[in-house]
Amino acid sequence: MTIILTGGLMGTLMWFNVWFIIWPAQKVVIASAEQVASGGQAIADAASRGARAGMASRTNTLFSIPMLFCMGAAGHYMEILPAGELPNLMMYWILTLVVAGIVEITGAFSGAGKPFQKHLASVKGVITAGFVLTAITVVLMKTVI
Repeated sequence: MTIILTGGLMGTLMWFNVWFIIWPAQKVVIASAEQVASGGQAIADAASRGARAGMASRTNTLFSIPMLFCMGAAGHYMEILPAGELPNLMMYWILTLVVAGIVEITGAFSGAGKPFQKHLASVKGVITAGFVLTAITVVLMKTVI
């Protein structure tokens, strides 16, 4: 159950990014493009909102790798968790929420082009960071719980 809930956490963060960051920003970018096409002025913050939406989209790609791992592991890799009592489950969730929160804040909320977003600057970096986040998730499951 913990594995699938961890994947659900990642999926929920991805849903949040789409509905509350990416889609509202894309509405502004589209409205700006329509204004420019009809001879008007561009919306001033369209470029910055588009860049932030791009960072949130890359964060979603990063989250998709551990989310898919957790979905598959829930049915096929159950020995990742010990059987029986899970005494440190609360500590696992605290650490998992902290790690996921750091990824979310640095990727989707800090604005584009920050120095600590180097992992989001390229497709290779995003995919590598996704696998690193998956490894961190597995290590937390195997050591903390």
